[in-house]
Amino acid sequence: MATASQSSSAGDSRRFDLVLFGATGFVGGLTADELAAVAPAGMRIALAGRNQVKLDVAARRCAANGTAVETLIVDVERPHTTAAMAEAAKVVVSTVGPYTHYGLEVVRACAQAGTDYADLTGEPLFVRESILTFGSDANRSGARIVHSSGFDSVPSDLLVWLLRDAARADHEGSLTETTMVVRRVRGGFSGGTAASGLAHGRAMAADPVARRHAQDPYTHSDRRNEEPELGRQPDGRLVALRTIDDGLRGWAGGFFMGPHNTRVVRRSNTLTDWSYGRRFKYSEVMAVPGGPLSLLPASIMAGGLSMMPLAGLIKYVPELVTDAILPASGSGPNAKSRAKGHFTFETYTRTTTGARYRATFAMTGDPGYAATAVILAQVGLALALDGERLSTFGGVLTPAVALGDALIPRLRAMGVRLDVERLSGSETAAGPAYNKEEEQVIG
Repeated sequence: MATASQSSSAGDSRRFDLVLFGATGFVGGLTADELAAVAPAGMRIALAGRNQVKLDVAARRCAANGTAVETLIVDVERPHTTAAMAEAAKVVVSTVGPYTHYGLEVVRACAQAGTDYADLTGEPLFVRESILTFGSDANRSGARIVHSSGFDSVPSDLLVWLLRDAARADHEGSLTETTMVVRRVRGGFSGGTAASGLAHGRAMAADPVARRHAQDPYTHSDRRNEEPELGRQPDGRLVALRTIDDGLRGWAGGFFMGPHNTRVVRRSNTLTDWSYGRRFKYSEVMAVPGGPLSLLPASIMAGGLSMMPLAGLIKYVPELVTDAILPASGSGPNAKSRAKGHFTFETYTRTTTGARYRATFAMTGDPGYAATAVILAQVGLALALDGERLSTFGGVLTPAVALGDALIPRLRAMGVRLDVERLSGSETAAGPAYNKEEEQVIG
């Protein structure tokens, strides 16, 4: 065992290839197990957290899986330990949330030390604060700060990245109307996810300005005045699936993670000087099976996402009530439930020349836990080992921009379906006639 401060002595700088911070939590434990199973021999890994007894248990599990790891005592309320962790590591992967409460100190340490960083946040306001506060530090130091590196928001981000590359390869212009459709999903819910959602809601409740920022489609942009004016880009969409693709039937409502994922994808466009296109519009919906009968549940989903302006009401709900209703911290789906999980995302786009494409991301395992552990582990390994295929510049980046070309083959090697197909040729730049009756904005 070592403390983080011991690991950061002058002779031990960058002692570790990767440090997993939060390894004793629910998702952190799953990620530690995944890293132990897939990390190459000789890779220097440490597990970090506040409780030495729990860290030792996690380290023994890793050893049983064939990977020896060290342990570090790190506490965000003791900033010198966080700074020492960053100085000792090439990459820090953090599962310590809610990130609104515990994330900024870790980002600060990594941005200043030039240490690559990845996390699982789905909290838009935290990402915005990270960009505004530490973007310049990370850019100067070369640190790649990569938020949302799990089920939120790697599939969304990589699918559009692949669509852009396909359109470029075919000389079919840039992307325009682009929609991610959740075709299938099965998964559980953990105390950590609940805590992050609640923390983000309370942050919006405490500050009307924060609520306005959270509703801005370019919440994550640090070039806001340069963003294209494309009208409303609402998260609360109700849409007939046949308007997205002729082969789809039924209705879809806004995907509950869309308010975060869409901002991540739009930031990827901004960071690459709008390589997806100046007319690129992006949204996410969740398909509801059942033909005409799917209209009601789809309407409910769309309506729920349109109630964000009412988020301020959460300040009137006592913590005793939320604690009683939400899952306990450290809890999550059991192994049997995680094994039964799965998801399939399909993203459809039309280019400026009228060509149509579909990209698919399909994976087995509970999306937020089993699948996320696989994705996050591969993000960490890519940052630690694939330097020549990563972004050549630092800053607060997105998964696609930071490591898309390295991460895509890694995920495919883990059995993830990640592909693109062309649906039609250059029919017309204008595309099909827009039918207002088949798409509605709720709220």
